[in-house]
Amino acid sequence: MTEIIKKEIVTLPQVKEILESVKPDDMDQIQRWTADYVKKFAKVESQKAQTMTRQLIEQCDLTEEEAVEIVNIMPTSLEELRAFTFGWKKLILTDTLGKILNILKAEDTQS
Repeated sequence: MTEIIKKEIVTLPQVKEILESVKPDDMDQIQRWTADYVKKFAKVESQKAQTMTRQLIEQCDLTEEEAVEIVNIMPTSLEELRAFTFGWKKLILTDTLGKILNILKAEDTQS
């Protein structure tokens, strides 16, 4: 049985980076499924995801969990972002939603 050393919240791109360091033959079935999933759905590189997460927390007053959820989804419009954040137990102002989209767009367009 594997011992859990620490728990931390990571984005899909970070999961992808972690799993790319493991040989496919050394993965169990769940790790292979997860690797396949993140290859399809991770929308930015790991470093960009970490930068965006940090900026969302610092500039938009989001929790780490909220920031990671947004980076995993990478909404592209105000409507999509509103629909996604609607389930949260707090109101996010339109100005803040705009700031979130600007952070995502700025990082997504950088090479």
